[in-house]
Amino acid sequence: MRTAITGTGLFTPPQSISNEELVASFNAYVEAENTKNRDRIERGEVKKLETSSADFIVQASGIRSRYVMDREGILDPLVMAPRIAERPNDAHSIQCEMSLAAAEGALAQAGVKAEELDGVIVACSNLQRAYPAVSVEVQAALHARGFAFDMNVACSSATFGINVARDLVAAGSARRVLVVSPEICTGHLNFRDRESHFIFGDACTAVVVESLEGHSSPEAYEILGTRLSTRYSNAIRNNSGFLNRAAPEHRDDADKLFVQQGRKVFKEVSPLVADLIAGHLDSLGIAPDRVRRMWLHQANATMNQWIARKVLGRDATATEAPSVLEDYANTSSCGSIITFHKHRSGLERDDVGLICSFGAGYSIGSVLVRKVS
Repeated sequence: MRTAITGTGLFTPPQSISNEELVASFNAYVEAENTKNRDRIERGEVKKLETSSADFIVQASGIRSRYVMDREGILDPLVMAPRIAERPNDAHSIQCEMSLAAAEGALAQAGVKAEELDGVIVACSNLQRAYPAVSVEVQAALHARGFAFDMNVACSSATFGINVARDLVAAGSARRVLVVSPEICTGHLNFRDRESHFIFGDACTAVVVESLEGHSSPEAYEILGTRLSTRYSNAIRNNSGFLNRAAPEHRDDADKLFVQQGRKVFKEVSPLVADLIAGHLDSLGIAPDRVRRMWLHQANATMNQWIARKVLGRDATATEAPSVLEDYANTSSCGSIITFHKHRSGLERDDVGLICSFGAGYSIGSVLVRKVS
């Protein structure tokens, strides 16, 4: 059975933080720490912390600002973390709330009612609880039928989720599946780490995958094929988990947050992604020059430029490989979907595009689509 993406939706948090604001908070923390540890620094017991700058962030990543669920806590040098109050168990969780907002747009675009869904997949990097599944909560809030489950493949969660949804529809197990990615990335970010404190923002995306036959969407993209790949690596890691309380003597807050060896990741992941895309195109008999748009994972501008150049054999234009990094920063699995959602205008019928994500694992997900309406 032929399948298609018939609708996408996006929830953007109402608050944002510029590089300048983030740097001011970070530098205030650094100066306070250096003052507190002046004697120990002079004795060589503690390393002096370096300040940051807005220009450094742009040069390192291409990021200029990010949307967040809470800016007050992040910008407070005494807190430097989002402050999101816990909710009663009988209230919608914050990830459910984000999912409903994104789902509304995706369902409207697809011309589908929530009760016509057969499945809901919540695919994201961090889930606020182990169970009951956030997806089942979203399913209940939407009054959707069928089944729901959560899945996590870090930054590739959305593309892996699309693959699973496509397979379910193609096999006849479901007719329509909603894939939602509520990412509160600021919750696992170490805002005291100069090398990574600027990387992430928050967002939620939603994608409707259904049978191509009989769809109601005015703009559908047939899924020509998907390709997934994983390779174990410690270069991107988050050690937070339910067993942390079982070894309290080894508790290290920094170790339980996002940790990345940036240069190693760039060097190792970039060629893996380029090779996977090239192999995927070749397996479907699609020449690289037929790809009109590449909606790549939004982690680093230089990395995306390198990958696009490797695939196309030349520099990609801003239209061919659009970016949302300047405004959204890295939103983990949402990144490539936000880019697809915001930057697919101008494509004509039968134009081919590529949605690709990559990240911790390492994990890479490639979804090749063709505009059919």
